[in-house]
Amino acid sequence: MAKKILVIEDDKDIRESIVYVLEEENYEVISSEDSKILKSINEIKPDMVLLDNWLTEWKSDANGEQLSRQLKSDPATSHIPVIIISAVSNIKEIAKAGLADAYLKKPFDLTELTDIVEKHLK
Repeated sequence: MAKKILVIEDDKDIRESIVYVLEEENYEVISSEDSKILKSINEIKPDMVLLDNWLTEWKSDANGEQLSRQLKSDPATSHIPVIIISAVSNIKEIAKAGLADAYLKKPFDLTELTDIVEKHLK
């Protein structure tokens, strides 16, 4: 059975590229442009979450660091690997503060994407 990856990325082109590459690698991919989908995480049951740090609706919702920390602090979701994606220079610190398993700095190479996903889905 294919591993399921939840991709939360507000940039349509980046989101579609991630989905395309991961589906080519035979992952089941569910994607969303905003974090509201996390309300259904217990029904979706993803094996991994790829999370953009700055979502356009961030003024009303939390950023990737805060969302990651919530997922990692909840016993129901703490086992799910979370990878924060961002172009900010302090992405390493953001990922650490968010208790994320890893981070991916934009712009990223598609091989970097598949390597990091593979590494955390073993």
